[in-house]
Parts: sequence; C-alpha cells; structure tokens
Amino acid sequence: MACCEPLRRSRPRAGLAIGTVALARELRPDLVLMDVQMPRLDGVSATRQVVADRLADVLVLTTFDLDEYVFGALRAGACGFLLKETEARDLLVAVRTVAGGEGLIAPSVTRRLIAEFAAKPVREPSADPAVLDVLTRREREVLSCLGEGLSNAEIAGRLDMAEATVKTHVSRLPGKLELRSRVQAAVLAQELGV
Repeated sequence: MACCEPLRRSRPRAGLAIGTVALARELRPDLVLMDVQMPRLDGVSATRQVVADRLADVLVLTTFDLDEYVFGALRAGACGFLLKETEARDLLVAVRTVAGGEGLIAPSVTRRLIAEFAAKPVREPSADPAVLDVLTRREREVLSCLGEGLSNAEIAGRLDMAEATVKTHVSRLPGKLELRSRVQAAVLAQELGV
C-alpha cells in the first residue's frame, strides 16, 4: 500500500492540502490520510480533488467532530472519517479497512449520521433510475448490498461469490455510475431503493 503521508512532513506547512493533491498525482498512493483544516485549500476541497481525479481513496482524520466536516468529507467522496483521538492500533485497522475497499466512520460520529439520515423526510429519488441500466444483474446485486452497508466479506457471503470478485465489482461500480466512491454508490442505492 502506497501512502504519501511521510513525504508530506518534509514539505512546508503553507499549501499543505495543495501539496497533498500534487503528491497524490505524483505518487498515486492507494490511500491518502487527509486532515480537514489546512491552510489555503481545506481538506474537504482537497479530498474532492483527489477523489474526482481518481488519485486515491481518502481517509479523513481530524480533531473536529463537527457535522459540517463529517458531511462535507463524505459528500466529497471520502471513504472514511476518524477523529484524531483514535488509538494508534485503531488507526492502523482503519487504514487497512479503507485501503481494502471498505468504508469506515468513527463510532462516535456514526450515531449522528444515522439520526440525520432518519430525520430527513422520505423524498423522491434525485437520481434517475435509468442510470442503473449500465449495470449487469450481478452488479445490481452488489450495489444493493452496498446500499445496505455490507462489507466486501459480507457481500461475498450473501451472494456466494469470492471476495476478490466482490472487490472487482465494487471498484467498477463508481466508474460505471459516474460516481467518485463506494460511499456515493451506497448512497445512490439508498436513494433509488435498490
């Protein structure tokens, strides 16, 4: 697993997020560990650039437990969100989890996300169901499982597939659906009731 975090420390603080995006372009890491608050270009905007350009998956790590950062990072395409109070061993597990194609959100934040989601009124899907026409039957099944929040291992068990095959399907879904991440694919599945 490639990561540009150690190289970033040798760079000057000014323009850190811009430097992170440039390093991601140069090094093509599997995962970028992103802070939310940085000078010049904030971490949410940097996450959006890294994800939009398909440079790497992003795990956001921040001191700030604010909904605007959580929602902003997830909307920008981050695959995970942790607080800096996370123990080192849990951070390593999170890095491996996100690098393995899973999503991860700090437990202290998860309850608020669920409450926020549940509080929103049911509305008509904002996405056109026709976007799913590009998917095979199996890809729709995988998308449905993503919408339920299942991990790759759980999807493999449910659909009686090899986990490597699930990872392949999951990695192709965002491209076929013109999305930036697994998280956005799961949200689309929820919106469309897949």
